[in-house]
Amino acid sequence: MSVKQMYIHGEWVTSSSGKVREIINPATEDIIAQVTEGTVVDAVAAVKAAHKAFYEDGWGETHARYRAQLLSEIADKLEKEIESFANLETLNNGKPLRESSYDVEDAVNQFRYYAGIATKPSGQVYDVPDDIQAYVVREPIGVAGQIVPWNYPLVMAVQKLAPALAAGCTVVIKPAEQTPLSLIKLFEIIDKVGFPPGVVNLVLGEGAAVGAELARNPLVDKIAFTGGTVTGKKIMKSAAEALKKTSLELGGKSPNIVFEDADFETAVDYALYAIFANQGQVCSAGSRLLLQETLYERFVPELVKRANEIVVGDGMDSNTEMGPLISKQHMEKVLHYISLGKKEGAELLCGGSQLFEKGFFVAPTIFGNTSSEMRIVKEEIFGPVLVIQTFKDEEEAIKLANDSLFGLAGAVFTSDGAKAQRVIRKLRAGITWINTYHPTFNEAPWGGYKQSGIGRELGTFGFEAYQEVKQVNINLNVQPSGWFKRK
Repeated sequence: MSVKQMYIHGEWVTSSSGKVREIINPATEDIIAQVTEGTVVDAVAAVKAAHKAFYEDGWGETHARYRAQLLSEIADKLEKEIESFANLETLNNGKPLRESSYDVEDAVNQFRYYAGIATKPSGQVYDVPDDIQAYVVREPIGVAGQIVPWNYPLVMAVQKLAPALAAGCTVVIKPAEQTPLSLIKLFEIIDKVGFPPGVVNLVLGEGAAVGAELARNPLVDKIAFTGGTVTGKKIMKSAAEALKKTSLELGGKSPNIVFEDADFETAVDYALYAIFANQGQVCSAGSRLLLQETLYERFVPELVKRANEIVVGDGMDSNTEMGPLISKQHMEKVLHYISLGKKEGAELLCGGSQLFEKGFFVAPTIFGNTSSEMRIVKEEIFGPVLVIQTFKDEEEAIKLANDSLFGLAGAVFTSDGAKAQRVIRKLRAGITWINTYHPTFNEAPWGGYKQSGIGRELGTFGFEAYQEVKQVNINLNVQPSGWFKRK
């Protein structure tokens, strides 16, 4: 089995340490690849390459049309390989093949979207007094360090890569240790497209080493991270030493509010999809179901019945609806939370156990009889575990929904349009839905309130996150100011 390499300064390289990491299929526990294990030394080399490419070799002054052309070429090549990328994503991450295919298609669309944005008008002109022409231009920030998670390995990498490159930044990107394969394969396309050396760099390795170096290295002008809130806080502290720009997309414990007048079938369907899609390993998962009391006796039995019918298995099987968790360590963490929920007095309505002898599978799990003080209600579990809370009226629903350190997402299900708008406007969350859950689009901003992060990705917001704003003033009447009198 050949060892897969990193990509630094336009070349495929092995780690300075010579160490290798084995990559595991979470559905079978088989070793599916070996990758070189990057170090701090490798990260420093990649940062220097990116810094040179931007500040000395001219990438920061390239024309938008040229950058757009490169991104479009990546999109075209990736589109031809959707099936092979999706298969690799499922083997490495475990998610059902139908989800992986959608993710790869989304990545193609992200490259095309930002290729289009790169050439569109930007900047502003101001009407100011004193014969001055004032205007604003947007310029690339410089070197961008990017750290991506294991739950959406390809698409979350692209939603950082594409806007940064479109804006004219250079990039050093690090995938999660568990799921580097689809990003390595993407860099094979990037290499063929022919970016100048040092513009796009891929470094593998542990977050505690490589990721931490990207956060603290003074030659990195911006750090973008998607992952857990605890790690995000550490990255922010490191970045603060150099006062570098930060984008943090962190955790969530998002409320899904269902009123008694909601369309019943739709609400049940989305309550399941909100938490069990991608095995619950979604930062915006609807992990807190808030049900109006009068609906409980009808809603919960149907929800539990449907949860028990979810087909759990290897993501490569076309019949599979929910795959394994990413690793044994993460599975044990989720099972620990389930055990904790029982000890806290919550009622286990279904699931709650590991499935199968091989692979990291946990049954779809639902808890009832929960309270806001329970850890399973307050903390992000990041697995297929749903907790149900009840409310009497609109006021209590809003109070419960906002009773969280997080503020990433939230949804409202009701047939009352005015009520839906009232509640959505009062939710302290960055991504919200009415009578649906999870659909998001490259055109719209992604990010959260409170401890769910800082800044926004995707859309024009995600593009501007990689740009500096410069004010320019031109004197149209060139003569001395006369501020100080000549003697």
